[in-house]
Amino acid sequence: MPRDELIENTKKILTAGGFRVSEPINMRSISFDIIARRDDRLLIIKILSNIDAFSRENAQEMKVLATALEASPLLIGERSSSGSLETGIVYSRFNVPIISTETVAEHILEEVPPLVFAAPGGLYVHLDSDLLHKAREERSISLGTLAEIAGVSRKAIQMYESGMGAMVEAALKLEEFLGVPIIKALDPFRYERDESVVACEISRGDRTNAPAFNLLLNLGYSIIPVKRSPFEALTKDTKLVILTGLGNDETKLEEKAMVVSDISVVAGQHSVIFMKRLRSSESIGSTALIGEEELKKIDEPDKLLELVFNRSRIDD
Repeated sequence: MPRDELIENTKKILTAGGFRVSEPINMRSISFDIIARRDDRLLIIKILSNIDAFSRENAQEMKVLATALEASPLLIGERSSSGSLETGIVYSRFNVPIISTETVAEHILEEVPPLVFAAPGGLYVHLDSDLLHKAREERSISLGTLAEIAGVSRKAIQMYESGMGAMVEAALKLEEFLGVPIIKALDPFRYERDESVVACEISRGDRTNAPAFNLLLNLGYSIIPVKRSPFEALTKDTKLVILTGLGNDETKLEEKAMVVSDISVVAGQHSVIFMKRLRSSESIGSTALIGEEELKKIDEPDKLLELVFNRSRIDD
């Protein structure tokens, strides 16, 4: 399936499942294609026919964005060099979950979550370790007996009870023998915060090559620069995150501002583009426009927030 068609098909599935979805980003070298939000669940999604094209750099930026925006990165694809992606299986590349469109549809529209994840060595499932241990203890079943049933070692059974994933065949044998549902469903939309990406954050006292960012740092904000997004950075304080762009190329300002506006509305965040010279308009879409001379006159962070809020209006 052509990638454009794959993106459109994914959008339809997400929309049918109650997600608000951004328009696809038709800009080069962007790490993600769409974002989608339902209630407090925000997804940052890359869509590829062949997932082998997914780069480490794209994955890193998606994880940076996900950590800052309290979102989840997700890669949706059709195949890899090893063959087609199977329905109901969660794959992974650079610690970003990967699923097929069929798995997305099953999970969202039919409420059938995936159970199996691919990892080096084969296919695995997560077990309810507490339920496994309880079932074994209540029936006075020895580790050796379960090990024999599953075709694994006693040590493996102990590790299953400590939370380690199990090969699919061994897990099915255990579940059938015990008669209890010890195989746990997976949530491909769940993301564990990656603390390593916090190292990208620039705080007060540091300097960048962008005068506007340095002025923000002087006001006490922190900056998370990005390279593969429609905006140049995320501006953070303890209260919120602002999608922040630089309007250095006025010929592309309209397109850029509208893309950033669409993303910010879906994400439930405000957006701003700082320009060397402010034009007559103070916003494009829901993206606030602020001139650097205006920014230089701001001496308190709350005054900047007030200006951004007045020019960038977000409706939940």
